[in-house]
Amino acid sequence: MDFSVEDLQKQFQRLRMAETSKVLPTFLRKAESQTWTYQEFLRELLSYEEKRREEKMIEKHLKWAKFPYQKSLDEFDLKELPTLSERQLRQLQELSWLEESFNLIFLGPPGVGKTHIAIGLGLEAINRGYRVSFISMGELVPLLKSEEYLRKSQLQLKRIRGADLVIIDDLMYMAMDQNEANLFFHLINYLYERSSIILTSNKGPEEWGELLGDQGITTAILDRLLHRSEVLHFDGASHRIKYRETLFQAKSVQN
Repeated sequence: MDFSVEDLQKQFQRLRMAETSKVLPTFLRKAESQTWTYQEFLRELLSYEEKRREEKMIEKHLKWAKFPYQKSLDEFDLKELPTLSERQLRQLQELSWLEESFNLIFLGPPGVGKTHIAIGLGLEAINRGYRVSFISMGELVPLLKSEEYLRKSQLQLKRIRGADLVIIDDLMYMAMDQNEANLFFHLINYLYERSSIILTSNKGPEEWGELLGDQGITTAILDRLLHRSEVLHFDGASHRIKYRETLFQAKSVQN
């Protein structure tokens, strides 16, 4: 029974091998010109399909992660952050802490690179097959409060709870009422020992009680966050101020 190339492409599509279906004619011509064996032809086809599936999965996970921007760790200038050594950064990049469900807490003033490093680690995790979710504290609190009645909030929180790594940026930048603090506790309690968490904050844990307003909830949150964690203190000048753009020339404008 004769089959056309189009018939074969449709079969690949039915087998959910859409990427292979698209390039099948190209692979057939290449196999003929290079006299591939049947085994070589199958290996090339399956390797291509596997590679494209991995690439599409990474694209999907990047979309779900909701990073505000994408900057790798290679783009970070360690000279700007003397409190973090190259060896420490490479150890973080190995992701052994993620495999063991450890948390990372980055503390320091605004603009020193806490978010950049957190995103860089998140990108590294996605490239290795992990699911990552990024959210700022300012976005997280309204999300938790609207979960009961907003489908969009329910979907986003489902992805956060299902992530291998959750990055919460600008933790404790504002005070929370008791209901908000309670909702935040329940999220942290759910993620506890299920996922790794990266927190960035310009306030130390000793100050969180004032912002949460409830010492009991604060203690419970800290107990879960700090149980298996590495706390890194980032000190230095703000990169945003140092490399800010200006409307004026270096010399002052004369009237």
